[in-house]
Amino acid sequence: MNIFGRIGFWARGALALVTLVGYAHAQDKEQDRVENAGKVMQEILAAPDSIPKGVLNKAECVVILPSVLKFAIGFGGSYGRGVMTCRGGKTFHGRWGAPTMMALEGGSFGLQLGGQATDFVLLLMNSRAASSILTSKVKLGGNVSAAAGPVGRTASAETDATMRAEILSYSRARGLFAGISLAGSTLRPDNDANKSLYGKELSAQDIVFKGEAAVPACAKALIATLNNASPKNKSAG
Repeated sequence: MNIFGRIGFWARGALALVTLVGYAHAQDKEQDRVENAGKVMQEILAAPDSIPKGVLNKAECVVILPSVLKFAIGFGGSYGRGVMTCRGGKTFHGRWGAPTMMALEGGSFGLQLGGQATDFVLLLMNSRAASSILTSKVKLGGNVSAAAGPVGRTASAETDATMRAEILSYSRARGLFAGISLAGSTLRPDNDANKSLYGKELSAQDIVFKGEAAVPACAKALIATLNNASPKNKSAG
């Protein structure tokens, strides 16, 4: 092999190494995000004033977005990445399944957050909301109806807000947990992040509807928390 052949061989090897390192870094980042989502869910459900059990029991899917940041001072504009997990089966009445990565963008709720990183939890209350979000970008309060969720273990799941809304949303900032309206923001599948997490091309629909991904180790705590807190879907759907 002449000198030019050796240089080409080394260049290809270096490129392959850089690609592998880049992939490993992306995978670690998504695994950390999933683990953080599990911690957020554990802490919120363990708090005295939390998501009412009756409300969680009627949710088809849960979206957890840890540490969403406001990027535009004064007029909202927030950006976050997180995970969505759904109950299994066509009617969403099975056990909680492998997560798909999600992205939250935009919105007019920045002033309410005080410029601090905020955890969000969204409950998808019917199959239409779940199917819409898994297949495309949706505008909360536009494509699907959304409302601030009720708070407190004894709060009823039969309030007007919970009965009308397809998505109920919550926030946690500065240790305070409350329902919050995310109307105007958009939620979409993050299939690039799915590829980084699972190591292959997988859409949100592949993961949730087709069951083409097993629960990764980084999501074990999240799924166990939800299965323990709400093992059965008690909605009428």
